[in-house]
Amino acid sequence: MSNTPTSTYRNILSCVFIFLFPCLQTLAAQRDTAKTTTFRFKTVVIDAGHGGKDPGAPGSYSVEKNITLAIAKKLRRVLTEEMPSLNIIMTRNDDTFIPLSRRSEIANENHGNLFVSIHCNSSPAGTGASHKGAEILVYGLHRSKEQFEAIRENASISYEKDYKTKYAAYDENNPANQIILNLYMQKYRKQSIIFGEMLSKNFIELDDRKSMGVKEQGVLVLAHSAMPAVLIEPAYINNHDEEDYLNSEAGQDAIVRDIVSAIKSYKKQLSS
Repeated sequence: MSNTPTSTYRNILSCVFIFLFPCLQTLAAQRDTAKTTTFRFKTVVIDAGHGGKDPGAPGSYSVEKNITLAIAKKLRRVLTEEMPSLNIIMTRNDDTFIPLSRRSEIANENHGNLFVSIHCNSSPAGTGASHKGAEILVYGLHRSKEQFEAIRENASISYEKDYKTKYAAYDENNPANQIILNLYMQKYRKQSIIFGEMLSKNFIELDDRKSMGVKEQGVLVLAHSAMPAVLIEPAYINNHDEEDYLNSEAGQDAIVRDIVSAIKSYKKQLSS
């Protein structure tokens, strides 16, 4: 006897459930782990973008990977001094290439409460002098294809030998992956935006700089961090004045101050 529409529909639902159930079990475990740390803000993960064979965006006399590491180290030092109760985790401490997937794994393994990825912005060739200011990115599933910054940052995948296999699960055309990623990230999206807005405000009010605010983009380094996560681009490395700012002690100190102040405000808000 042929299947009725109702039985066919039930069969489809059963297949979907069987496929997704192991993934949902994993997500439930991660959710329970997150619950234990939500109101105990104790671990900040600092990610210095690029590194090793991946130099990042070039300026006229510097490259992104060196600037991000310098800022990350200063941020760790200041946080250790001013917020000694925090556990600070670095995804890299030297000029080493760390795959994008490993960066979020480091954050998750250490049960991070906030993931801060530091980068430098870069505008298309020939437009560097006209672009300046800070920008903060949070992961946005619905805008994960066309964004320039996302394409540039995700290009780090090409440095990994097995990237086609490792990143197959990120296929945005797979409905199951969309469901899983939505379940996984939605819990942290709001908090990521809140922290990003605090940071944007600090760039303007504390550092007297322009900020383009918080934008949602499909940057893979944020995609699987099981915590609020932001990617910070404090200035454009291919703008001469901005490059000087990024390389100067005063500029790096100001960037660190802005980030630390935002972390303090964010922690206070969570506590209340």
